Amino acid sequence: MDDIAAWFAGRLPSEWFTGAPEVTVDREEIVVVGRLEAPDVAAGASEGAAAAAAAGRATRFREETREQRIRIAREGEELFDRKIAWGVDCGDTRALFTTVAVPVMTRLRQPERRTLDTLVEAGIARSRSEALAWSVRLVAQHEGDWIEQLRSSLVAVREARAAGPSV
Repeated sequence: MDDIAAWFAGRLPSEWFTGAPEVTVDREEIVVVGRLEAPDVAAGASEGAAAAAAAGRATRFREETREQRIRIAREGEELFDRKIAWGVDCGDTRALFTTVAVPVMTRLRQPERRTLDTLVEAGIARSRSEALAWSVRLVAQHEGDWIEQLRSSLVAVREARAAGPSV
């Protein structure tokens, strides 16, 4: 993971972001999110105006850097054998571009299926798949600290395995 983040930090044009990009990696995808300088808005502008200006800055970045991002993504995909997605943070706005939606197979018993079907019937989701994705986002939102603690523990396990004897 550190090698991937370092590669992007060295490969990306220095004028794109205000600092090193945030690089998130899983088995299928690498998401690179950089911070853009927030646009100037009139003194006393509403939060909505600031958000609109930030969204406009993100859209401009996406359009102006498209060809370069595609070239860099192709290099990274070949090097790391994962899809590359992009995003920016600007002010309080996060915009992600071209992220990957990966199908996940799961087996559910009737009580879990009924829960998903209730969400669909209530109009919360259009399908069982969307209801399951909604549920996962809800867990991440409400149990974020616990999920982060698990991720940190997994990093320690990987480091311990790497330091152990080779088989």
